[in-house]
Order: sequence, then C-alpha cells, then structure tokens
Amino acid sequence: MAFEKTPSGTRGKSMPGVNSPVSKWVNNLMVRVARGRSSGRFMGMDTLVLTTTGAKSGQRRETLLASFPDGDNAWLICAAFGGNAKNPAWYHNIAAHPDQIEIQVRGRKVKVTPAQLTGEERAAAWRRITTDLPRFNGYATTTDRELPIIRLTAAA
Repeated sequence: MAFEKTPSGTRGKSMPGVNSPVSKWVNNLMVRVARGRSSGRFMGMDTLVLTTTGAKSGQRRETLLASFPDGDNAWLICAAFGGNAKNPAWYHNIAAHPDQIEIQVRGRKVKVTPAQLTGEERAAAWRRITTDLPRFNGYATTTDRELPIIRLTAAA
C-alpha cells in the first residue's frame, strides 16, 4: 500500500532525550502496564500498543499510543509527538513497513493495515480526536506541521 508521509515542520516542541535509555525504559514500562489492563484505558484515555518494524534497524518496536475506536475493527491514531517539529519514529516505521504492523488492544493482538487520512476524512477524524482529548489542540498549535492521522484497520 502506498503511504505518503507528511513532512516535518520547522518549529515545534523540543523532545530532549527522546531516545535516551531512560525514555526507552519509561516507554517499555508503560507498554507493560498498559498490556495488563483489560479495559484498554491508561492515564484517562483509550490506548493501544502499536508494534512496528524499525525503518532503519529492522527491529520490532512497541509504543503505547492514545487510540480512538473507529467502528468494530478500526482505530485512529495521531502522530502528534507532543507537538514536536518532527514526526515520531513509529510513524516512519509504519511508512517503511506498512505490512508489518500489529496492535494490542483490550488484551487481544490484531494485525492491521494503515491508511493515512486526508481531506475531509482527516478533518472529521481531527474533530473527533480533539473532542475526546482536547490536549491534541495544543500539540497542533505548538508545531507548524500537519499532525498525521492514521486509521488502523484489522487485516482480513
């Protein structure tokens, strides 16, 4: 599937140490805690564990993300990265290996197919995301890049 990446911006929130050992340890801890929750909620929001293959390393990577159910077998995620000028690594991983994505949601693993939303479909999803989690509005105003929204649909 073609996956056209949204370019990085020129301004945004700095994320110092995002690849530091401490940051990686915290991410792994959050993933483990989230996996143990059958409700799929963590820190007041619906979440999923996204598993991708590293664009450069080829290694499996897991990231805990806010998620927005989109029907019975689809979920929306947003590459906000806290308003950083750059897109998060998991976004590049999806673009590099769109056929190797899996999520864990509410205790079940699901192989998914990504689609980046554009136009009115993206606008409608953005309204829904910012209604559910208003903090995403702040991420959008911190950076000048358009925050990518991806629909993950359960693979047939």
